Amino acid sequence: MTLTEQIITIALCVAGTMATRFLPFLLFRPGKKTPRYVQYLGKALPAAIFGMLVVYCLKNVSILTGSHGIPELIAIALVVVLHLWKRNMLLSIAGGTICYMLLVQTVF
Repeated sequence: MTLTEQIITIALCVAGTMATRFLPFLLFRPGKKTPRYVQYLGKALPAAIFGMLVVYCLKNVSILTGSHGIPELIAIALVVVLHLWKRNMLLSIAGGTICYMLLVQTVF
């Protein structure tokens, strides 16, 4: 990329980021009730996104070759246990990730 293309790319990224940060404040003024569809999306999208991430992370796991998906299964079980125990999403995600990386690097 030339210098001009780099500057244009950075400017577009900045404009896109600023638009996504400022647009909700312009569309949904304080004191006005939030539309029902936005409230619905706020409730439905987090679970849908996490479900999509689980599918994406497990799409290439083969139970017929290699470690047979055992490290993934152990890490998923740890995430579920941690989340049911502490109800802390950050702890659950970090614990599962660390467990998976340790299993893959040292055991499997």
